[in-house]
Amino acid sequence: MNANPTSALEAPRPDRTPANSDFTDLARIMRGEGLLRRRYGYYWTKLIAVPVVMAAAITGFVLVGDTWWQLFTAVLFAFLFTQVAFLGHDAAHRQIFRSGRWNDWISIILGSLFIGMSYGWWQHKHTRHHANPNRIGSDPDIELPVIAFTPDQMRRPRPAPLQWLIAHQGVFFFPILLLEGISLHASSVRRVFVREHLARRAAEAGLLAVRLLGFPVLVLLVLSPGKAALFLAVELGLFGVYMGMSFAPNHKGMPLVPKNLKLDFLRRQVMMSRNIRGSRAIDFLMGGLNYQIEHHLFPSMPRPHLRRAAPIIAEYCREKGVPYVRTGLWQSYGIVLRYINRVGLGERDPFECPLVAQRSAIG
Repeated sequence: MNANPTSALEAPRPDRTPANSDFTDLARIMRGEGLLRRRYGYYWTKLIAVPVVMAAAITGFVLVGDTWWQLFTAVLFAFLFTQVAFLGHDAAHRQIFRSGRWNDWISIILGSLFIGMSYGWWQHKHTRHHANPNRIGSDPDIELPVIAFTPDQMRRPRPAPLQWLIAHQGVFFFPILLLEGISLHASSVRRVFVREHLARRAAEAGLLAVRLLGFPVLVLLVLSPGKAALFLAVELGLFGVYMGMSFAPNHKGMPLVPKNLKLDFLRRQVMMSRNIRGSRAIDFLMGGLNYQIEHHLFPSMPRPHLRRAAPIIAEYCREKGVPYVRTGLWQSYGIVLRYINRVGLGERDPFECPLVAQRSAIG
């Protein structure tokens, strides 16, 4: 975790080079439009709603009692936990308060107590992703144990069953997401116990224990063992699928760039990201992650400003000749599946990076 709480998960400061003046000019436009201002009313409403809605959901769960109808309640909890995760993501990016300490504590409470995910673990991983989206060897989001994103990853030695699974990863991508909830919880617990630096370790450990032990105990107190096991399986599975389906369209299937390729900040963030078209319902369901380009350029921009910023940034990129990609939601899933399927089938160059191709043609 970054020792300076005011700088964690903010946009990396662009170098003072002529190319980066493009981003500097864009940032000036965003400030002039008031799109970097805080939205305290919006976020306080959400922060107050979280404990109220969760208390109502838990009360309803207890009152409904030991019945198979509770599987619908499990779906509700999966939805609520993911929505809380989106709010924690906003806090981690300093979108809610000016104070880094306030944002940190909101992220810890929402993440560790309400959804069972360590803020310290997530921050450590997500900061590296924002600095180097889709950069081979630098972006942890393209270094996963059960998905290969490059031919080199595909050739790594693995146990035969895992190798077979990765060879068919296009088919199994969404079923694999059913395990993402368990993976997030396990990674969070592991992070709390490793010896690497973790700010507020005691607070995170205590809150994680309350959430990861308390919620299953509550379920077992209300439901019989069989119903409780299925309830938790549905909740965990759908939570993982919802999280995965919200994050997967953003970068998967976009160009991957070599570690040694130098790019200015604007192009590094825009050309490796993809926006998802849609209504305000999509904005809500994806927690603003459908505006991935805007989010990567201005991580601290409050979520409700992203929709207004998008057409301004799209026009600016068009004027600068920077590709700005937008697709429909289902189209984006098709792009992701086709790409990882080609990697799994062993294609040597499943997605040629246009930047590398352009450099080679010039050379």
